[in-house]
Amino acid sequence: MLGLLVVLFLFVAVVGYLLGAYNGLVQVRAAVKLAWSNIDVLLVQRHDELPKLVEVCKQYMQYEPGALERVMRARAGVDAARSSGNVASLGPAERELRTGLSGLYAVAENYPELKANEAFRHLQDRISGLETAIADRREVYNDAVNTNNVRIASFPGVLIAGLGNFPEAQLLHFQTDEKADIDLKAAFSR
Repeated sequence: MLGLLVVLFLFVAVVGYLLGAYNGLVQVRAAVKLAWSNIDVLLVQRHDELPKLVEVCKQYMQYEPGALERVMRARAGVDAARSSGNVASLGPAERELRTGLSGLYAVAENYPELKANEAFRHLQDRISGLETAIADRREVYNDAVNTNNVRIASFPGVLIAGLGNFPEAQLLHFQTDEKADIDLKAAFSR
């Protein structure tokens, strides 16, 4: 009888431990999804602000359609990567957008009336703030991904991950030139 109670206790303890490990994997997977959603919200906000910036610039930059078109093409690339959840293509798309914005701001330097426009300055500050927030959220996302990947590679997570739907998540990597924030203020102080 005592032996049966010990076996029953061990069985309950092992099942409880495995359920706890499974629930832990569910929590870290949810943290990765939440962190990605937070990035997604900011990318959408920036996506919505860029046409406003381009529209303000069009009023002054009638002879510079290439700079405006490049920003809009890059915006579409970031949106495609964001919509599909393709972490690997987001980095290059972000680089293209940063390059387009830098070019736009460099061209805008030749238009003092544009630089003095209140709507332009407001959009410049708004986009700069969103860039900073996106960088912060990338860090949170990568922390969540790291936690997820460590948990599914560790014992007993590796066993449970193999049985359940717990794939490894992809870190959001950026090349060195993609990491640098666009210095909007410097672009206008030349």
